[in-house]
Amino acid sequence: MIGRTAVMIVLGLSLSACAGGDRGLRDLRSPSGGPDEFSVLPLAPLSLPDDLSDLPRPTPGGANRTDPAPQAEAVAALGGSLSAVDTAGIPASDAALVNAAGRAGTDPGIRATLATEDDAFRNRRARLGLFAGPERYFRAYAGQALDAYAELARFRNLGVAVPSAPPAP
Repeated sequence: MIGRTAVMIVLGLSLSACAGGDRGLRDLRSPSGGPDEFSVLPLAPLSLPDDLSDLPRPTPGGANRTDPAPQAEAVAALGGSLSAVDTAGIPASDAALVNAAGRAGTDPGIRATLATEDDAFRNRRARLGLFAGPERYFRAYAGQALDAYAELARFRNLGVAVPSAPPAP
């Protein structure tokens, strides 16, 4: 009986020794404060253009010619149009939409205005006691949310060609 207990204790201690210690490659956390190899971005090599008048003027916060552009590189690799990712201006394909949307003028402070109005709306709803708790944002806007499947059925009934949609949950 004592021999069996001693064997069980030794076996338990030896197994617990195996469980602790260095996990080696199985430990995904970095044990050192060294650099993270996944945060290092390769940059394009520096080059000197033939004509120095071709150099862009430096602008605060502007892009560098050697900065990586992952979206543009992905579009180019997949054979797409680089004008689709050009952030310098409005793409030609969207110019008509932007002109139509801004036909009555634009407000440069629209984001601040909307944030103020949104905050006032949610505070009004909270004072009325219509919603409270961690889900208050979604409950405040529940009456304004669209039912995607009801809209899909409505458009199909009107004869509008609509793309297929995943089945309703």
